[in-house]
Amino acid sequence: MIELRDVHKSFGPKDILRGVNLGVAKGESCVIIGGSGTGKSVMLKCILGLITPDSGTILVDGEDVTRTGDRDAFLARFGMLFQGSALFDSLPVWQNVAFRLLRGSLKRPRAEAREIAVEKLRRVGLGPDVADLFPAELSGGMQKRVGLARAIAADPEIIFFDEPTTGLDPIMSGVINDLIREIVTEMGATALTITHDMTSVRAIADKVAMLHRGKIRWHGPVSQMDTAEDPYLHQFITGSAEGPIETLR
Repeated sequence: MIELRDVHKSFGPKDILRGVNLGVAKGESCVIIGGSGTGKSVMLKCILGLITPDSGTILVDGEDVTRTGDRDAFLARFGMLFQGSALFDSLPVWQNVAFRLLRGSLKRPRAEAREIAVEKLRRVGLGPDVADLFPAELSGGMQKRVGLARAIAADPEIIFFDEPTTGLDPIMSGVINDLIREIVTEMGATALTITHDMTSVRAIADKVAMLHRGKIRWHGPVSQMDTAEDPYLHQFITGSAEGPIETLR
């Protein structure tokens, strides 16, 4: 479903992606791990066509993302759970969830959009009473659920999750991880997640890819992650200060 072939991207003299090769199968949940500043978010933006790579090829379902004719139709295939939820403060919850259903190529009648929003809220464990509240009236965990409901509102084929458990306590993190796993499986969606949380990795990943210094260091089934011999991967997943990854002392 998603394929990156020798993708490079630099900003001025700074090389961010230095030949990324990665394939994500249809219906697979792939988690990208790696330290801050290694290029994970840039890679997602390149897949979405928000940033144009300097060289290399990115295919989504066989289509080159740099040559898509109808951008609106292309982006309609994606859902996104943003880091920090990124809800619109001035809109009630149901309008946040139905944001894409109220405009553009996916536009539905207002009453239908609200009905879908309430159903998606129910799917993430929130009742209809939440629909008319504003984001500021919700806890962090509830805001994250609303963000997840928005990500799945248009039944996308591909869902991106950017640090889905950041800022949540361990119990709520577990709840969100379980919801993500259930929903991705239920929808048959292809999922790509960025996270530093190894608990999330083990809960939601089919495959894991480690990005370090702009290249994929290791890619394989989550079941093989702990026994892999790559020293960069081992240091990252154990959180050790000793190893090839440079740390500030």
